[in-house]
Amino acid sequence: MTTPSMTPPIATPITAADRDAGAAWLAPAKLNLMLRVVGRREDGYHELQTVFQFIDRCDRLWFDLREDGRIRRLNDVAGVAEHDDLTVRAALALQRATGCTLGADIRCEKNLPMGGGLGGGSSDAATTLVALNRLWNTGLDEDALSEIALPLGADVPVFVRGRAAWAEGVGERLVPVELPQTWFLVLAPACFVSTRSVFSHPQLTRNSDPIKLADFLSGNIVNDCLPVVRREYPPVAAALEWLSAWGDSRLTGTGGCVFASFDDRERAVAACRQSPAGMSGFVAQGLNRSPLFVRADRESG
Repeated sequence: MTTPSMTPPIATPITAADRDAGAAWLAPAKLNLMLRVVGRREDGYHELQTVFQFIDRCDRLWFDLREDGRIRRLNDVAGVAEHDDLTVRAALALQRATGCTLGADIRCEKNLPMGGGLGGGSSDAATTLVALNRLWNTGLDEDALSEIALPLGADVPVFVRGRAAWAEGVGERLVPVELPQTWFLVLAPACFVSTRSVFSHPQLTRNSDPIKLADFLSGNIVNDCLPVVRREYPPVAAALEWLSAWGDSRLTGTGGCVFASFDDRERAVAACRQSPAGMSGFVAQGLNRSPLFVRADRESG
């Protein structure tokens, strides 16, 4: 495990690539490699322990600056009104926090399934904060952006910081970790799993004993949400059952995507090709650094 500083500034001078309307900003998926519910707070939120790792499956976003201060979403998202869209809410939150008078037209190419536990909406929000912080020259560092991010969703800060992490609290207390960047087969059953429904389910375990990172590294990969999701969502249960023939099949977050790890890409691809008809899936590599920051890392030297 490594514990680098989590407060370097991420606002840097705008480059020609930043201004290029054709240059997409990436919003990667994440996997929860384990998830424990260790308590419930007075405000109703759950105390968690989890491990986040990114994968190289991404939504893509484009931002065109506006001088009139308006924030617009250019594409429709099924079931999500524009004012509820996390990209729009993130942009408005950054405006309020900084007093920026610029606006943006936002377009998002969705490649991550909604309700899949891959963090797509949270990742889109984080990418919006990081991108507009650069494009608007608002100059906030990681900590300031993370403070804006947390009210948008418990998973948004890890995407803002962009490092694989051990997480506690509601998911906002983060310690960077270096994990094997292995290959994963991810299956996306054809059902939407409601995080709210899972966390409000009467049979959810809410008092697991806390563990240490060393316990996870030694093989403790339990996800306390899995029994509830398996019981309530038969397509997820079927995907878990099929995938178990290839290794430890796990649920990411509250689901409904499930995954198994592989030592090499070829074996993961072979398994994916054998998946049953109607069972959507893809192969992706685990990443300890979000692809959102690859360009910024390169430019900063």
